[in-house]
Amino acid sequence: MKKTTWTLSLAAILATGATAATLEERVAALEAQNETLTEEVLATQTGGFTLVDTEKTYNGMGPAASKVYFSKNPLSIGGYGEMYYANPDKGDDYADVYRFVTYFGYKFSDNVILNAEVEFEHGANADAGGEVAIEFMYLDFLWKEEINFRVGNLLVPMGLVNLRHEPILFNTVQRPEVENKLLPSTWQENGALIYGQFSNIGISYTLGMINALNLNNDDTRNASNSWIRSGRLGSSAKASFEPAFVGRLDYTGINGLLVGASVYYGNGSNRKDDPLDVSGTSATMFDIHANYENGSFRAYGLYTQTTLSGAEKIGNGAAEKANGYYVNLSYDIDSLTGLGYKIPLFVQYEDFNPVASTVDGLNEDKYKTKTTTIGANFFPADQVVLKADYARKEVSGRDDENIFSLGLGFVF
Repeated sequence: MKKTTWTLSLAAILATGATAATLEERVAALEAQNETLTEEVLATQTGGFTLVDTEKTYNGMGPAASKVYFSKNPLSIGGYGEMYYANPDKGDDYADVYRFVTYFGYKFSDNVILNAEVEFEHGANADAGGEVAIEFMYLDFLWKEEINFRVGNLLVPMGLVNLRHEPILFNTVQRPEVENKLLPSTWQENGALIYGQFSNIGISYTLGMINALNLNNDDTRNASNSWIRSGRLGSSAKASFEPAFVGRLDYTGINGLLVGASVYYGNGSNRKDDPLDVSGTSATMFDIHANYENGSFRAYGLYTQTTLSGAEKIGNGAAEKANGYYVNLSYDIDSLTGLGYKIPLFVQYEDFNPVASTVDGLNEDKYKTKTTTIGANFFPADQVVLKADYARKEVSGRDDENIFSLGLGFVF
């Protein structure tokens, strides 16, 4: 096998040498052939499993979730994990094995691909709030770069973190609250998408239909700060289906820059055959997001808003609007230390109100939150990160809780 591979490699190199017009073309061909040989050797040494490449992503997802698309074998197995320690100034310290996730991918053919994520949260101890859940499970039908199809239980293409929620991809120990309460990550629903990209102009898009959020819930009725998050139906058993529509557009035509927007529109009540079902409500959600990287510097963030029309039909004090933004700036000091490891220092600022408006106009500042977080990451390997941060939080104009946190994360 090896003898045959090297013979073919030598023949390819010689053929390239005979026809290439420039030295650069010959070098490029040699590098491509060397990469192929390296992948073959690694596949042999790892029993045929694909190693995760943190530089490779597919359709905006994280590198571990994208493994199956780059695998040279039908079966792909990957995942990620994260745990943390927190020491709040107004309570006891604690630790949490927050998530351990496995990805399973399988290529039925080059054009029909299964991708799935199974998540174990909080040690999967149900008595302590843990759970085991399908985070996504879908089939991709690949046609061409510009048009592909996805059907199943899938990640809703909103914001930055929901598609790229692996811990090596965001700086803070915890995901930004804006992308937890307002979007809300991790958000997956049953549905179907059409997606593609036009690489010559740096445009990618996603359009589709998904199951609507059920915002006719007790948290909405009582104007709780988790009213949007509580509306997710996800992969729950016999979830009522009400079609909602989602779209996303991103531009990456400038090196190091991603800028785009996402939008969601659907019925505000998804309680078919339920005596508490109401008609005449609708939810509109949008976000504007950006990520920019230039050498050691990185900046990312977004603004999002959700409006529930007809909220008065759910309750006199129901929540009807949420909005907020965050921005994260970081600088990798490896260029200054020369240690050979990525060490980004960062600051993040969040300003959001999960209940910016209610039907009766009451309690609209109750959950208005501003949080400033400073911290550092250390990457002993590209797939592993150690994190530390300190967050100062202000709620409704008053100091709330300051938390020092340590975390670890990895992808494989």
